Amino acid sequence: MSRQRPMEMIENAEYVTIGELVRLTGVRYSTLKFYTEEGMLKFEQAEENLTRRYRRSETLERIHVIKKLKEDGLSIPQIKKEIESI
Repeated sequence: MSRQRPMEMIENAEYVTIGELVRLTGVRYSTLKFYTEEGMLKFEQAEENLTRRYRRSETLERIHVIKKLKEDGLSIPQIKKEIESI
């Protein structure tokens, strides 16, 4: 079992894990995993343990945009098209 980093450390980190994104955004793990698999969230993969790392500030902004577009009633394909330019 891994130890969680303190929230203060997560909020200041350049990179975060998907679990830390859950803590930062309140978005479900399965939803973030879906967005990742659909290519909506960019990540880097650490070679030593294959952990996906997300750039915190960039990813938080993208999640905010996705949530806003969902609230506006756009479908996933429409959202993907909208965020391609971001």
